[in-house]
Amino acid sequence: MGTDEMTPLTGFNTDVCVFLSELAANNNRDWFGQHKTRYERAIRKPALTFIASLAPGLKRISPHFVASTRRSGGSLMRIYRDTRFSNNKLPYKTNIGIQFRHELGKDVHAPGYYVHIAPGECFLGAGIWHPDSTALSAIRARIGRSPAAWRRARSAASFAQRFELSGNPLKRMPRGYAADHPAAEDLRRKDFIGTSAFDIGEITEPEFAAFVLEGFAAAKPFMRFLCKALDLRF
Repeated sequence: MGTDEMTPLTGFNTDVCVFLSELAANNNRDWFGQHKTRYERAIRKPALTFIASLAPGLKRISPHFVASTRRSGGSLMRIYRDTRFSNNKLPYKTNIGIQFRHELGKDVHAPGYYVHIAPGECFLGAGIWHPDSTALSAIRARIGRSPAAWRRARSAASFAQRFELSGNPLKRMPRGYAADHPAAEDLRRKDFIGTSAFDIGEITEPEFAAFVLEGFAAAKPFMRFLCKALDLRF
């Protein structure tokens, strides 16, 4: 396949890996400025094609999660890094990040589905990353009240066989919960994210969109629990 050809249904081709690898080796504004047209062709345009291809299937999984092809504020995350509060001052992300967040979500901290593409690290995500204190308290409260329902959600075969919960937990139990609570391990979580790794070669396959949707559908029990905890429709 030539680098100017796009795979049917997904839009991605092998130039994704080449471009991201070269960007990692030349992460500066001069290089990116010289290659911005290539970024549009190799990354942005294929990613927007991919997002559009997922929209009907995502709606069947849940009509309350959005596949947006808006160039600003849509599902495709910005390639520009926010360096204001980081010691890492490199200006560009060296991955493709795509989030399909809940219709009521305002930013990346909302419940959502996620696709991460980078040489050496590709994964699907489902859940909520770094929730604010109100959302975190609400999720913990539902787990505390309904530990059996939580176990069913996180241990559902469709989810558990494909996803692994990730994130750094608190060292101690959050205030108000006993150390011997049956869901103690999960009550200490600061993120409620399931991740499922895949090989970067998948992105050029015609079935990639279907593969991603199958992963998202497998996470339905987990996502339904989180949405109910946050009083959101699923």
